[in-house]
Amino acid sequence: MKGRLARTLEIRTSPHIVSGYSVDTIMFNVVVALAPATVFALYAFGWAAAAVLVTAIASCVLAEHLVCRATGRATTVGDWSAAVTGLLFGLTLPSSLPLWMVVVGSAVSILLGKLLFGGLGRNPFNPALVGRAVLQATFPVPMTTWVVPFAADRFARLPSSTLAAPFLQPLYDAASSATPLSAWKFGHQATGTRELALGLVGGSTGETSAVLLLAGAAYLVARNMMGWRTPAAIFAAVAALSGALHLANPERYASPAFMLFAGGLMLGALFMATDMVTSPITHAGCWAYGALIGVLVVAIRAWGGMPEGVMYAILIGNAMAPHLDRLFRPRVYGAVPRRPVEAGR
Repeated sequence: MKGRLARTLEIRTSPHIVSGYSVDTIMFNVVVALAPATVFALYAFGWAAAAVLVTAIASCVLAEHLVCRATGRATTVGDWSAAVTGLLFGLTLPSSLPLWMVVVGSAVSILLGKLLFGGLGRNPFNPALVGRAVLQATFPVPMTTWVVPFAADRFARLPSSTLAAPFLQPLYDAASSATPLSAWKFGHQATGTRELALGLVGGSTGETSAVLLLAGAAYLVARNMMGWRTPAAIFAAVAALSGALHLANPERYASPAFMLFAGGLMLGALFMATDMVTSPITHAGCWAYGALIGVLVVAIRAWGGMPEGVMYAILIGNAMAPHLDRLFRPRVYGAVPRRPVEAGR
């Protein structure tokens, strides 16, 4: 009885709905979620990965700050969105990429992928993937030159290509290796699922440990900062389509486990396709959006000229996101659809 009397009844005026997380809180938590995979990437590729990631983040933050000051607006770098763009962009790059190319790609990500459309919340495409797409088309050779991970001297020196002079052909003095997707597509050499899941393979800095990427995504889902439907739909579509192809011709098409863990699918599906600005907001739209991306990934990997298709699949999905929301727009309860007015009335 005494415990009941000790309780206080609080009476407050409206509104009674508590606001959600702020932008800077969400973006900071995305950085936290990516931290384990980023640390593993630094361990796998050494100072080269550190130079690429630091340059990408600093260039994105600086580009956004300078544009804001030049246009007479208050700087928006405090919301962490530019830092997240730089981190994601750096994780999609080879660790041997020349730093001047990283600066160019970072500027493109911020200027063309984000600020050109009005800034955060208005960009139709994922800014980090816009920057990577431009680099992929402009510098195809450096963007497809991969350094062997866990090299003995990775913490002793930087690759010569890292500090290459702008607009000159970089020289690579480090041993290069093919990614698992390239090895399968051009040589039908399979990579073990354990190596793929743990990140013991070559590739971009973000193609590291799938286990750590999944752990980071689970952290965001648990905090209600990431929708789980989009990555679930992507993984289901990739597993279903690649499984059907593998059953039909296992010598030509890779297994579902390989397709799920190889390349940048985990990074793209978990941290890029789920971007709140460029993905659908309806539940049905998220399922359709994820299924579309998953089908495109398998189609490009299986029949396209390139071994990887995550980047292009997500960008195409970004373009379709508004149409999917319109297609799967929920009906307002109690609303009656309007009938078209007949001619002559």
